[in-house]
Amino acid sequence: MHVAILAVIGGLVILILASDRLVASAVRVASALGVSAVLIGALVVGLGTSLPELLVSSLASGNGELDVAMANVVGSNTANVTLVLGAAAVFRPVASRVQVIRREGTLMLFAVIGLAAVLVDGKVDRFEGFALMAGMAGALYLLIRWSASHGPSDLIAADEIEEFTEEQPALAFEIVVGVLALIGTVLGAQILLNGALDLGEEFELSATFLGIMLGVGTSLPELATAIAAARRAAPDLVVGNVVGSNLFNSLAVAGAAGSVGPAPLIDLGLEQLVWMIGAVAVAGLFARTGKVMRFEAALLLGGFVAFSAVSL
Repeated sequence: MHVAILAVIGGLVILILASDRLVASAVRVASALGVSAVLIGALVVGLGTSLPELLVSSLASGNGELDVAMANVVGSNTANVTLVLGAAAVFRPVASRVQVIRREGTLMLFAVIGLAAVLVDGKVDRFEGFALMAGMAGALYLLIRWSASHGPSDLIAADEIEEFTEEQPALAFEIVVGVLALIGTVLGAQILLNGALDLGEEFELSATFLGIMLGVGTSLPELATAIAAARRAAPDLVVGNVVGSNLFNSLAVAGAAGSVGPAPLIDLGLEQLVWMIGAVAVAGLFARTGKVMRFEAALLLGGFVAFSAVSL
């Protein structure tokens, strides 16, 4: 058991550090090109920090643990709009253009509902997996197209995310470091998954609970980048981070897991899906005016605690 605990801790540390460095390299390259902050948040930070979910879920599905894979996605989606958004808004109220929040937020809600529609019958087949991945391609097209309408004020400034851009090494260097960080992310995900599954067998935990806890753990990179963005007054980066991560989780991650290892879902039930959709809907309700205030953020964090408690 001690080896499994060390594997979980070590794998999670490697996963967080490697994925964070991967995102830092990507943001440095993208910010030098003057790309929209929302687009950076969605495509670079959101998708980049969702690599742990993709790797953990794909590995779990390939090992015949589809319940773990899908619970990982559901747990991560719920954590993103409660823990990640809530923590960032508690630190500093998250404000963005109403058009951006409603448009990108609606796209995220549709993706989450689509995922729930696939999972509600208790099984996932390869056709559904490929359909989700096709949805990801469509979502990427819309995000890129919509980014053209973002004004110059939405361009990310180097001093707003000093964590990523205070140093500007050569482009080639950042690419090499990014590749090494990706390898580290893959390694960390495998170590974490093996250790978690060993612990699950030791304590006879359900696959759903195990997957949800993995989902929360693999959301830590999103949490770190969201708080850093809030601290540097880059709210569009926070919005893009949450939207991009949940889009990627719901469509690409779940689609890849379903395609790799289609199987019936034994433990994942309607309750977790309702929590996921409800959390996204409530976060959207709070953000409908273009700002998530501290009181609303506290309610989101309370929702995260409640979700964790009912998943026990």
